Amino acid sequence: MRATNGPAHHRMVKRLKKRAKGYYSGRHKMYRVACEAVRRAEQHSFIGRKLKKRQFRQLWIKRISIAVRQHGLTYSRFIAGLEKADIRLDRKQLSELAIHQPEAFAAVVAKAKEALRAA
Repeated sequence: MRATNGPAHHRMVKRLKKRAKGYYSGRHKMYRVACEAVRRAEQHSFIGRKLKKRQFRQLWIKRISIAVRQHGLTYSRFIAGLEKADIRLDRKQLSELAIHQPEAFAAVVAKAKEALRAA
């Protein structure tokens, strides 16, 4: 007697079709096509999660650069000044400071400038 593993296979197909819900045409109806569609979608979502991190870092750097130029400094000199002043704020925090608390950001910029002059 040939066992085709019916209930388990049906569960697997059902699970996959649930993930393919909303896809166009046969991509949500046919098992083989849905399989490929879901696999490709998962690859793109994985890549997207990595790209999101890159894009946010770029955004923070642009925001910091714009804010620092208003204080007469370039981004690279500012980061070098922060390292010399031993100020450990990441780019996300610096960007938030630049937008929401310009006075505090100005103080950080001033410390970075001091450190650059001292060195």
